Amino acid sequence: MISLQQLLSKEDRFFHLFEASATECCTCVKALRKLTLDPGNHQLLNAVTQARQRDKLIHNDITEALCSTVLASLEREDMMDLAEALYKIPKAAEKIGERILMAPALLAGFDLSQQTHMLQQATDTLRIMLEAMHHHSPIEEIKRLNSQLQEVEGKADKVVMELLSVLYQSDMHGRRVVFLKDIFELFEKITDRCRDAGNVIVQVTLKAA
Repeated sequence: MISLQQLLSKEDRFFHLFEASATECCTCVKALRKLTLDPGNHQLLNAVTQARQRDKLIHNDITEALCSTVLASLEREDMMDLAEALYKIPKAAEKIGERILMAPALLAGFDLSQQTHMLQQATDTLRIMLEAMHHHSPIEEIKRLNSQLQEVEGKADKVVMELLSVLYQSDMHGRRVVFLKDIFELFEKITDRCRDAGNVIVQVTLKAA
């Protein structure tokens, strides 16, 4: 079986591209966190959008590199799955930012710090996992980090369910309920993408063990 090091020995840039993508995910989430605290600040949305655009360029580089590098089909599929999961994180974050700027008044008085904190935990852990994969850390360490990531994703799911329950039982105006529900579900999508990326990293590392 081809080891991960052999698989990417001629294209070490894959590691750097994936790590760069994860870094943009972290940057995007940090900017989004600031935007939720200052929902009328267009400059903060610009920061989210710029990070997403940089990540899109990185995603394109990964796709081009996969097309021009000789890899076994399964490994190429894994790498593309990882690239897609990473790409969708800032994309969903930008959607949240755009919705907030559409109607910042609907977010007034509502605390999203718990969700943004968990997003930051998830993206930071994902970046560390990619660095561990790059430096060929023991599979046990990568599994530990993935378990940490899965725990964050599980907590995020519970928080969304709790918030939706509060919404459905409240006497809020229907427009605000729809607005917040959309925001909550987008937050959930981001943590789901982090979970997906973490699972791919473990899968690739196990194949190379």
